[in-house]
Amino acid sequence: MAYSHTNSRGQTYYLHSKKVTLRGGREQTIFYFARDERPEALDSVPEGYQVVENKKTGLPMLKRAA
Repeated sequence: MAYSHTNSRGQTYYLHSKKVTLRGGREQTIFYFARDERPEALDSVPEGYQVVENKKTGLPMLKRAA
């Protein structure tokens, strides 16, 4: 079951991750939220991160935990 977050506007988003290759050839994992559940969906928030919400748009984002 994918991790879901319902924002203050009542919209549900699902957490996903993807490995991308940067211009220099280095691989990096990116995390993103989408309204639909895709094959790259994660079951939980990665360790060391927390979910925060953009105040203007309501879009959830991952932020490194302090």
